[in-house]
Amino acid sequence: MAPPEPTAPTQLPGDVRVFTLPGGWTVLAGKTDSANDRLSLKLAGPNDWWFHVRGMPGSHVLLRVPAGTEPERAVLKQAAAIAAYLSKAREGGVVAVSGTRARYVTKPPRAKPGTVAIRRETVFKVRPALPRE
Repeated sequence: MAPPEPTAPTQLPGDVRVFTLPGGWTVLAGKTDSANDRLSLKLAGPNDWWFHVRGMPGSHVLLRVPAGTEPERAVLKQAAAIAAYLSKAREGGVVAVSGTRARYVTKPPRAKPGTVAIRRETVFKVRPALPRE
């Protein structure tokens, strides 16, 4: 099912990368720890999907999910592959990536920038890749 027009922030800081997946899905990725915080905690809508490679440094990746739509598993795996690519696991073959709805991403008290806690995790096993132009 193709999504309706994706909801995108009106203005994104320069430290957030934007990707478009087939079907018009929008993916955002932080370039810095502070961008990861902003993306995960301020820009994310509750139905958006959040991704991060498991167990090592990398970008927080957000799949924008417009109201009333639900991404197929293939779309979720493409977003997870972006998270794997934008991490230290880029050369790792098949990589485990955590994914959850953005509503389940929180900031622990006094945690350093880029550190979050997640609940209701789904693990995606993907090969690191960026979307094709």
